[in-house]
Amino acid sequence: MTTRIVLVGYGRMGAELHRAAPQAGCEVVGVHDLDNPYSTALHEGYDVAIDFTEPTAVLDNVRIAAEHGKNIVIGTTGWYHDLERVHALQERAGIGVLYGSNFSIGVQIFFRLVAQAGHLIDALDEYDPMIHEWHHRLKKDAPSGTALTAAHKLIHELERKTSIATEAQHDRIDPQALHVSSTRGGEIIGKHRLTIDGPSDAIEIQHTAKNRSGFVQGALAAARWMQHRHGFFDFSEVFDEVVRA
Repeated sequence: MTTRIVLVGYGRMGAELHRAAPQAGCEVVGVHDLDNPYSTALHEGYDVAIDFTEPTAVLDNVRIAAEHGKNIVIGTTGWYHDLERVHALQERAGIGVLYGSNFSIGVQIFFRLVAQAGHLIDALDEYDPMIHEWHHRLKKDAPSGTALTAAHKLIHELERKTSIATEAQHDRIDPQALHVSSTRGGEIIGKHRLTIDGPSDAIEIQHTAKNRSGFVQGALAAARWMQHRHGFFDFSEVFDEVVRA
């Protein structure tokens, strides 16, 4: 069954989604950007909206979807301070909302490797972890949502790390803080690295995006998965149920 989607935001990701949709069992029936806002999609027959816009636009876009009983997949990051408000909108309307800090299958594998690494070094105080991420110069949030998700998964497994430090450290860092740092420049699609440094060796786990196709295929898989579902979901559930099936 074809999943009818509308694209909310038509930057690089929107254009890639449009191109790849037919081969992924999806049909793009509407495209919305600043010149053709999502609020004009009221009469379009579609199953799921896919949002790749701005962090400040997400809450309004979910509100529009909720008002008209439509499911929405949110690929935008940097809006998580509004997570509870988005969840409340979803519950009141009974629609389906799915979000994720990264829709790449490879990144989902990276998350699980990071968590397992945290578990393995929990009792080895001499091994100190840190996370660094690189993105293109146009990215509007830092650290990336992916880096923060990885950080939370790591400290969940590490009793000795209780907080995340995202600013530059100009003095000795709190030993209970996990440092997450960022670089912005060039055309880097996305690179995330966990470094675990010890007195005699170091371990690195890294994910590097070669292009945007991994994010695109994951977002389209999420839209198909959401076609007939109501509830509040994270992309990791799509990975666990569909990709690994």
